[in-house]
Amino acid sequence: MAGRIKDEDIQLVRERTRIDEVVEQYVTLKNAGGGSRKGLCPFHDEKSPSFNVRPSVGSYHCFGCGAGGDVFKFVMELEGLSFVETVERLAAKAGITLRYEEGIGPSGPRRDPNQRNRLLEAHREAGAFYAAALQSSPDAQAGRQFVQDRGFDQAAAEMFGMGFAPRGGEALVAHLRGKGFSEDELVTGGLANRGTRGLYDKFRGRLLWPIREMTGEIIGFGARRMFDDDRVEAKYLNSPETPIYKKSQVLYGIDLARRSISSSSQAVIVEGYTDVMACHLAGVTTAVATCGTAFGEDHARVMRRLMLDDQAFHGEVIFTFDGDEAGQRAALKTFSGDQQFVAQTYVAVEPRGMDPCDLRLADGDAAVRDLVASRIPLYRFVLDNLLGKYDLDRGDQRVDAVREAVGLASAIRDKSKVDALLREIAGRVGTDVDQVRAEHRRRVASAPKGAGQPATQEAPTDALPSPAVNFGQPQFADEREALKAIVQHPHLAARFADDIDDNDFTHPISKLLWKHIEAMPWPTGPNANWLPQLSDSVHDEDAKRILSIAAVEPMRAREGNTGAVVSSILMRLQLLTLGRRIAEIKSKLQRTNPIDEAESYNRMFGDLIALEQQFRTLRDRSLSGDVPS
Repeated sequence: MAGRIKDEDIQLVRERTRIDEVVEQYVTLKNAGGGSRKGLCPFHDEKSPSFNVRPSVGSYHCFGCGAGGDVFKFVMELEGLSFVETVERLAAKAGITLRYEEGIGPSGPRRDPNQRNRLLEAHREAGAFYAAALQSSPDAQAGRQFVQDRGFDQAAAEMFGMGFAPRGGEALVAHLRGKGFSEDELVTGGLANRGTRGLYDKFRGRLLWPIREMTGEIIGFGARRMFDDDRVEAKYLNSPETPIYKKSQVLYGIDLARRSISSSSQAVIVEGYTDVMACHLAGVTTAVATCGTAFGEDHARVMRRLMLDDQAFHGEVIFTFDGDEAGQRAALKTFSGDQQFVAQTYVAVEPRGMDPCDLRLADGDAAVRDLVASRIPLYRFVLDNLLGKYDLDRGDQRVDAVREAVGLASAIRDKSKVDALLREIAGRVGTDVDQVRAEHRRRVASAPKGAGQPATQEAPTDALPSPAVNFGQPQFADEREALKAIVQHPHLAARFADDIDDNDFTHPISKLLWKHIEAMPWPTGPNANWLPQLSDSVHDEDAKRILSIAAVEPMRAREGNTGAVVSSILMRLQLLTLGRRIAEIKSKLQRTNPIDEAESYNRMFGDLIALEQQFRTLRDRSLSGDVPS
């Protein structure tokens, strides 16, 4: 069994992996100035972006929940991987072959640290095998006919990677065994099952769609029944939950749609694989679908992260529900959970009950685009269904209808639209708008405090957050700026290494961090490994958190080139130290008798003159931009 990955290979992976490129596979990032990028934190729910990434130092930090670290920690925490699995995954992406130190590491059996990569590779092979079968296998004629009947050509099938599982039941198992995959890997990955006579293919005689994560890697399959003698009666069958496939977190088509969703701040949620295909081919490239499960909170988190628009959300989530009773129930369920969305939520319903695939087949691409364009606010769709339960010709029914309908107003996120909804209720029910407003006021007054109001968590805009050690207080602002300059640009700060010491820092946290910094070799140029190595050496949790923040928060000074900014900040730190020493000596001189303690007085006076001269020289150099070489 291989041991620990060689340290130099870990450093190489870190150097060749841009943290912002990895993060952007999960989170939409916007430029935040000062070399920092900002987005919604993937580790906790938030409505304002407080998640910062600084590519130049390979670090991230969330000012909302405190999560922070390097690219390895980001992938480990988000994907639930071990350190070794994470390094191996990123190494594979970067084309790096890792070396291991034999005999080092925990003894005894353990899960293969390369499991994820092996399962992804098996799914890539399976996807290629299934796609080839769809094109050429005689068994697949029913699948090819289905594709054609649904209005798709071969190019469309290839675009979405469609495939066919041979009916025999052992074809994929034999193929993957020939590629060197073990039985355990095929079963663990959900590609095969174990029976009394051995291993057999999970999917047999079914038309397949590969399910991909945002990066484009295949992590599972969706399979449609093609033959009446299929032992599994379910029309659609999906991959089981595996170490790489979690259906509650996956959206079909997200790999194709994520950039359009991010750029347009719009997502269209459809119900099936062919609906996603129809939408994309019709020009609605923001369409995605769930994979055999209802749209839930984890799916909503994915949408929120993708639809970030600077400091707020101005996008749309559009659901395409069938117009039948089941579709109405789905809409009501979605509305009841609508507080999980920050984007405005809409619904598009085809009057004849057609889904996007049927609509494209019947009326063409333009009809699909028109369906999405005809969207109405979800609350209005729900209101139509709500009022349909009452006989509005009866006075008592109108009262009951108003009482239920005003409850919708509390779920409207844009409070400027509440009164418009109340007027709409009044008009639809046929009652006075003041009565509706009064009923709404009573409803609000009787509701528990905060009911219907999602909690918001604003990120700090300036000072670092104040842990128990109060490092965020204004008097430590210059020390915070100095730490940011040092950890973000250590190769530029290195020229001040001999001029700064722990007396320049007054807070215990900054003193502690400086001691660790002093013990580090100063880099001669940008070095992606310097900060992680520094962080590894720090064990105090408060100090580690402050270091994480300092690594990503932009420096206040924005004028001039980076070298000049770093120099200005560190010179100011030294000027403050000199100022404190000058003030201390002046205070002592005032308390010293120049006659009775002449020797001590004269010595301190000489020190004062020297310090004041040193202060003026450093100040003049700082003002002139004279940077030490």
